[in-house]
Amino acid sequence: MRRIESLRPQFVEFIPTALEAGVLYISRKYKTASHLCCCGCGNKVVTPLKPGGWQLTTQGNTVTLHPSVGSWSLACQSHYLIRSGRIEWASKFSKTEIELNRLRDQREREAHFNAQRPREGFGRRALHWLSKIFGG
Repeated sequence: MRRIESLRPQFVEFIPTALEAGVLYISRKYKTASHLCCCGCGNKVVTPLKPGGWQLTTQGNTVTLHPSVGSWSLACQSHYLIRSGRIEWASKFSKTEIELNRLRDQREREAHFNAQRPREGFGRRALHWLSKIFGG
């Protein structure tokens, strides 16, 4: 297994079936980015680009993907960051750290989507509360 030290972006409409090592395929239309795991294991890594998911920023001919890529469901369990196209290796997580990270990600997604919902007024909240109490 040969580690990948950098990824070059390739903007596509559809992510190809066969991926080339060292390429980060980005579909803005379908809001996803995919690449072969940078540890060299050959597994495909898919990162959805959406609020509460990964964010992609471009700087000239390079890209940064945030947050880090943690391949927790793969045997390699690689963990790295993609910054300006360069791979920065991060420490492996324990099973507990993986679960805590997943819970944090879930809370961040929920917080993002809850912030997008319009807030109910006091009257509507009071009616909802009363209906719960009196079974309405």
